Amino acid sequence: MGAYEEKKETCGTICLKYLLFAFNFLFWLAGGVVMAVGVWTLVEKSDYISLLPSKTYAASAYILVLAGAIVMVTGVLGCCATFKEQRRLLRVYFVLLLCIFLLEILAGVLAYIYYQQLNEELKHNLRETMTQKYQQNTQEQITRAVDKLQQEFKCCGSNSSSDWAESVWIRSRDANGRMVPDSCCKTPTELCGRRDHPSNIYKVEGGCITKLEKFILDHLKIIGAVGVGIACVQIIGMVFTCCLYRSLKAEPY
Repeated sequence: MGAYEEKKETCGTICLKYLLFAFNFLFWLAGGVVMAVGVWTLVEKSDYISLLPSKTYAASAYILVLAGAIVMVTGVLGCCATFKEQRRLLRVYFVLLLCIFLLEILAGVLAYIYYQQLNEELKHNLRETMTQKYQQNTQEQITRAVDKLQQEFKCCGSNSSSDWAESVWIRSRDANGRMVPDSCCKTPTELCGRRDHPSNIYKVEGGCITKLEKFILDHLKIIGAVGVGIACVQIIGMVFTCCLYRSLKAEPY
C-alpha cells in the first residue's frame, strides 16, 4: 500500500512537472507578445505620445516592455526549476511570477485610468499644443507629430481647420501666406496651405481631436487587455508552482 501511494505521488509530480513546463513555454511566448505590444506602441506611435501632456500612456507601454522581458527570463527559469525539481528555484520562480502579475495589473489599471481622463486632457491641451508649438524652435518633434497626425488621419486642426488662424506660426512671416500647414492638404505640396478650400484641404467633423482620441483609446484597450489577460493566466502558473512545490516537499530526497 505504501509503495502504491508513493508511486501515485510520483506520477502526480510528473504530471505537474509537464503541465508546468507546457505553461512555461506558453508563458515565454506570451512574454514576447507583451514586449512586442509595448515596443510597438513606443516605436511606431512615439510621435503621437509627444502630443499628450500626460505620460500615463507611455508609462503603460514601458511597464509592458519591462514585464515582457521579465516574463521571457522567468519562463526559462521556470523550465529549469521544473526539471531540476529544486524547491529554492521554484520559490524564486513563484516570486517573479507574482511581481510580473502585479506589474501587468498596474499597466492595465493605468491604461483604464487614462482611458477615463483622455477626452478632457485632449480638449484642454491638443489645440494649444498645435497652435503654440507647431514650427517653433526646439519643437521639431511636435511639428513632425502634427504633420503625421494630419496626413495619417486626414484631418486639419484640433477641432477644425479654423483653429490654425490662431497659430503663432501661421501669423508669422515664416508661414509665407499659408492659412493652414501644408500637411492639411489632400495632396501636400510646397505652399499648398495658402488655399483652405474644402477641395484642397481636409475638413472633417470633429477635427483631429476625435481621430487621435479614437486611436489612443483603441490602443489603451489593447494595452489593458494584454496586461490583465496575461496576468490572469499567470494565476494558473502560480497554482501549478505551489502544487509542485508541495509535492516535492512531501517526497523524500
